[in-house]
Amino acid sequence: MEILSEVGDPNVAVVYIGKTSKGNIVEFVESVPTYNPAEKWVLIVSSLNGCPVGCKMCDAGFFYKGRLGLDELMEQIEYPIARRWDGKPKTRKFKVQFARMGEPSFNMAVIEAMRLLGERYENFHPSLSTIAPIGTDKFFDALLELKKEMFPTNFQLQFSIHSTSPEQRDEIIPVRKWDFERIAEYGKAFYDEGGKKITLNFALARENEVDASVIAEHFPKEYFLIKITPLNPTVSVLKNKLTNDVDLETGLPMKHRKFVDDLRRLGYDVIISVGDTRENLIGSNCGQYILRFLKERPELREAYTFARGFEFRVS
Repeated sequence: MEILSEVGDPNVAVVYIGKTSKGNIVEFVESVPTYNPAEKWVLIVSSLNGCPVGCKMCDAGFFYKGRLGLDELMEQIEYPIARRWDGKPKTRKFKVQFARMGEPSFNMAVIEAMRLLGERYENFHPSLSTIAPIGTDKFFDALLELKKEMFPTNFQLQFSIHSTSPEQRDEIIPVRKWDFERIAEYGKAFYDEGGKKITLNFALARENEVDASVIAEHFPKEYFLIKITPLNPTVSVLKNKLTNDVDLETGLPMKHRKFVDDLRRLGYDVIISVGDTRENLIGSNCGQYILRFLKERPELREAYTFARGFEFRVS
């Protein structure tokens, strides 16, 4: 791994842009959410070089160059380990999130990487965020088998939902994907008593349609929890004229406060995850920093195909 650029605060988050052994340009993040790396240390890695999906709030979809190999996944993990720890991570909770650039279910090497990490590090906690695209059954079958074999109680699985309206969800996530019934069926099979509930994530925009009764109709509170996050200040958010609905100071939704209140009244665990606002300045949010980096490196930018007629301008 050749590190091309890095930005951030090692006490909060550091974003790396690296060139893998196969020549792919990737973005990955080292984060210290508790400000104490000995307590919890998190890596957020890319599964693909860009992303073919193009979710309305995510900058990773402005280009796509294919899947990353197992070695390229591990390079994103081994570099920050060597830099901070010079050996195995000396932390109580070593969490790796396959949630940076790219939908992880498009890449079977993600399964291999999680197995390897579980065998190598006894403090490893896997995390995966997905939109559950149609046609990825092989991946999800293997993921379920791996979870039950190696991570029965410490696997964090998140489905990105964003809207309870199927029509609006198709606009936000413009690919064919599992419907709520299919997600609920898989989530029930994935859940283990004593383990982590399945997360349904809403990156909450004021424009999004959200209804607690739809959640209650499909997702039993015994298996699922709800996570609310703000919209990150990405290029895509500006381009699509989306408005963040989570107050960064109070941590509460503004327009959609009733949605949260109704969920809690129905007995759901609701997590409102704002995080450290300094990460917005660092650029450690979804696919944000790599656009800035590519703008500054035109010789690399020309190697990428940008989609949807978007003119590449980043202030």
